[in-house]
Amino acid sequence: MRYLLIVLSMLLGSVAPAHAQISVGVGISLPGISIGINVPSYPRLVQVPGYPVYYDPRANSNYFFYDGLYWVYQGDNWYASSWYNGPWQLTAPEYVPLFVLRIPVRYYRQPPAYFRGWRADAPPRWGDHWGRDWEQRRSGWDQWDRRSAPRAAPLPAYQRQYSGERYPRAAEQQNSIRSGNYRYQPRDAVTQQHFQQPVQPNQQPQPQRQQQQRQQPQRQPQRLPQQQEQQQQRQQQTQQQRPQIAPQDKGRDSTAAPQDKARDKKETRQDKGRDNKNEERRQDRP
Repeated sequence: MRYLLIVLSMLLGSVAPAHAQISVGVGISLPGISIGINVPSYPRLVQVPGYPVYYDPRANSNYFFYDGLYWVYQGDNWYASSWYNGPWQLTAPEYVPLFVLRIPVRYYRQPPAYFRGWRADAPPRWGDHWGRDWEQRRSGWDQWDRRSAPRAAPLPAYQRQYSGERYPRAAEQQNSIRSGNYRYQPRDAVTQQHFQQPVQPNQQPQPQRQQQQRQQPQRQPQRLPQQQEQQQQRQQQTQQQRPQIAPQDKGRDSTAAPQDKARDKKETRQDKGRDNKNEERRQDRP
């Protein structure tokens, strides 16, 4: 019992003011991904000099804001959210925005162990960490004109009034509040896609899904057995409705045909005989 009281007193004594503090190790009870980060109130964000990116200097995590989204680097993965306390969604290294990758090492408040020895004023060596394939896909990611960097997106300060129990926990509610208070239009393609339709961890980007759907052959609908049976019945009914010739009529027609032919030949010979006689009479006349 004494040990339990000591532990409780240590925990209570170590609690810092809730304002703008980010605690690591507490799961998020929201739909989406629990990444072990809890932000109890709106963070104090400061812009990184020369970059269109914000960071929280008081945070004990790698917490940033860029192009209308919050970005967190936790457990060797990048996560994004349109609200400061999630829900968070995983973003593959191939699709992380360039200016998020270019954040200098010194602004990572909890840098991983492999960051040691890297220049503090330069971005992390993502090519060394993620390999040659990633570096070929994102070729030139660390090369840009620092004088022509875009302006930073405005901070969603309206979220300052939502904390604790007032924090919206449903995605539909978050989208409704954001659309009524935040008019910024993102520049980055990944950010635009996130606002339109958030990318789930097991989802592919929209262009790849459309390409795969185009490549799949279209299957023709198979005719059901019941439809085949109905079609056969209709064919049988059509055949039954056609007029049929009786066998005796067939025989009468077959015997009548030769008689008609003989009669026609006899009449033809009689006509020729009459014509010959008339011709002889005309010749005998003086």
